[in-house]
Amino acid sequence: MHTYSDASSDAPSDTAVDPSARAPRRKRFGLLPRILLAIVLGILLGLVMPEALARIFTTFNGVFSGFLGFLIPLIIVGLVTPAIAELGHGAGKMLAATAGIAYLSSILCGLFALALSLFLLPRMLGGARIDSLENPEDSAIAAFFEIEIPPVFGVMTALVLSFCLGIGLTLVKKGALQESFVQLRTIVVRIIEAIIIPLLPLYIFGMFLGLTMNGQIWTVIGTFLTVILLVFGMTVAVLLAQYAAAGWAMGRNPLKMLWTMLPAYMTALGTSSSAATIPVTTECTKRNGIPDAIADFVIPLCATIHLAGSTLKITTFAVAIMIVTGMPLNIGALVGFVFMLGVVMIAAPGVPGGAIMAAAGVLASFLGFGEAAVGLMIAAYIAIDSFGTATNVTGDGAIAALMTRFSKGRISGDMTAQHHPQVHGV
Repeated sequence: MHTYSDASSDAPSDTAVDPSARAPRRKRFGLLPRILLAIVLGILLGLVMPEALARIFTTFNGVFSGFLGFLIPLIIVGLVTPAIAELGHGAGKMLAATAGIAYLSSILCGLFALALSLFLLPRMLGGARIDSLENPEDSAIAAFFEIEIPPVFGVMTALVLSFCLGIGLTLVKKGALQESFVQLRTIVVRIIEAIIIPLLPLYIFGMFLGLTMNGQIWTVIGTFLTVILLVFGMTVAVLLAQYAAAGWAMGRNPLKMLWTMLPAYMTALGTSSSAATIPVTTECTKRNGIPDAIADFVIPLCATIHLAGSTLKITTFAVAIMIVTGMPLNIGALVGFVFMLGVVMIAAPGVPGGAIMAAAGVLASFLGFGEAAVGLMIAAYIAIDSFGTATNVTGDGAIAALMTRFSKGRISGDMTAQHHPQVHGV
């Protein structure tokens, strides 16, 4: 039993050494290396693993994905509502400004991708022609069983509910209702910390295992390797531009800020889900000096409405598919497609493949994509969905930095205290 010297003593005795001080703290195997390991093992074991064994991981991924789908609306309500309420009387302006910046970011990325694609892809693809490809999701390894976990309400319902309740709470005196949402936030964070974060690497492993074993990823990547390289180059340019603005807003080194967001980028790379990456993105954003009140408001909101990377990728692949399938390139229709795509992306769910599913109707109505072209688009997009998602969530941190600068002196909430529940394990 440890004892302390006289109460008036300034320091504890030698026998009162804190256990954590006696032994060096064991270095934790962080989330980023766990994700990298999961990706590598998924690809390598996908080449040799028996299908019967792989179905175990497919089954787990189905259940875990269903739980994520159930939890996503609760994450939005649990994080966005109290965050808006704590922003004070400026919440309405903050909401409008965040949505406006997110839409502008998506549109600019789409127009940038369109201009570069129209200039480069006809030369890069040459006389390439493709008829059709199978949707990789349709040929995935079957699970042993499926469990339906329907959410209490949809993502858009959760967003609207959060906006109404959060803004409403800024108009009334702080009381039991706001305290209840603060407690709900704590519960949601603990669920994320105890379940989602520890199981993310296993989920990522299962995804890459399935993509390797069904073989479609290699067909799509082999066919569109040139387009993939172009998309990756554009996403790097977009992130550098976004964090140049973020660095200006925060008065910090933009490259260091971008490096701090790497765990969020890698998590999104593995999950292909902006919503599933919310806790990691939020923590990385706070480490860049973003106040809790801003991060807890902007990140869950932008996970659904800011899909700049997805807009860039969908636009580039749409142009590529129009070229390789011999469709005419109508610039007016393509520009209109980009602007409408930005609107559609706001309503797209932040789950794997959500963006392309939401965009399928716009592809058909604006660009005249038939079933074969849409199927080819889905196959190409889903196979490398994660790169667009990683760009989306990393850009969310840049928007949070811009909103931090915009919000100074404009809202009544505490912009400095770091008192909210933190997600550990990131």
